[in-house]
Amino acid sequence: MIQLTNVHKSFGDLEVLKGINLTVEKGEKLVIIGPSGSGKSTMIRCMNGLESVTSGEVSIDGHTMTQKNRAALNRQYSSMVFQQFNLYPHLTVLENLTLAPVRLKHMSKADATELAMTNLKRVGLAHKAHVYPATLSGGQQQRIAIARSLTMKNPVIYFDEPTSALDPEMVQEVLDIMTELGKEAITMVVVTHEMGFAREVADRVIFCDGGQIVEEGTPEHFFTCPEQERTRAFLSRILH
Repeated sequence: MIQLTNVHKSFGDLEVLKGINLTVEKGEKLVIIGPSGSGKSTMIRCMNGLESVTSGEVSIDGHTMTQKNRAALNRQYSSMVFQQFNLYPHLTVLENLTLAPVRLKHMSKADATELAMTNLKRVGLAHKAHVYPATLSGGQQQRIAIARSLTMKNPVIYFDEPTSALDPEMVQEVLDIMTELGKEAITMVVVTHEMGFAREVADRVIFCDGGQIVEEGTPEHFFTCPEQERTRAFLSRILH
């Protein structure tokens, strides 16, 4: 579904990604872990076209991403759940969910509303359809953001540290929704520090450091016998 071939990304003189090669299969649940500044978020933003690569190639479903088509490919194939929710404060919850399907997918307002309400029920927030985001807790706003991504009906959802901005007591309610999503055929790429989620949901985990993929494997491999010293050092810090 997603292919990165020798991807480099620099911001000025700072090289953030240093030759990333990665394939994500259709329906795979990929979790990306690593220390702050390792390039995780930049990698996911290059995958979905929010950042253009300095060199190398990104493709999705066989289509090579270019400056001209990356916005269109992003709309067609992927949705993104951000750290800071990114809901429109002047729109109600329901309006937040229906805006993109109507404008970008040319869905009828009635169909978009029906789909939005279905997804709000999935995240347990149908009763909040007509309120504004500012009236909701952080956990509720992130669950709304997940429902919004589902309403686009795209085959890929990217999650960029979706629980990092939440109070600790709100983290689990978001992880529970993501765990349920993990049982479906959708392709998920998740940047997270939540190792319990990685252990339970991931088909594969990759560990990034210094703009490179240092190690990859199944959750069982990562949490029982990681091979690289950098991986072991990172996990020992984060798991204790």
